[in-house]
Amino acid sequence: MFENKEMHRLLNRRRQRSSRRNRRGFSLLEIVVVVTIIALLATLVAPRLLDNIGRSKQRIAQSEVASIAQQVNLYMADHGMSRIPQDFNLEWLTEGDRPYMRSRDLIDPWGNPYVIVIPGEENPDFDIVSYGADGQPGGDGEDMDVVN
Repeated sequence: MFENKEMHRLLNRRRQRSSRRNRRGFSLLEIVVVVTIIALLATLVAPRLLDNIGRSKQRIAQSEVASIAQQVNLYMADHGMSRIPQDFNLEWLTEGDRPYMRSRDLIDPWGNPYVIVIPGEENPDFDIVSYGADGQPGGDGEDMDVVN
């Protein structure tokens, strides 16, 4: 009986050793193939992702310039103005006991301040403008100006 137990232990040890040998890990070729596949996927996906981010920032800016223009019109109505003064500053919307906007709302998605142009180039009284990613007038794509 003692021999059967000893034989059983020896057989279990051999099985454990052989199973360890079978669990060695990945070969270098397998790792290279996986890394290559990941690199190819990143090359295909990254440009689309970045383009979508740029377009979403444009949409956010469009929404925000419309909102700022509404707040300017409310400010003018509340202060009895029929025309916007030439020296109007968007910071006026953030002042007072009940401000129309917060200061951070006057910053576009690219971190540049929104600008008011009086008289407007696209609207009769004024334009609220974001100059896009480059912060300069004009441009294409993500650098394109956004106007209310």
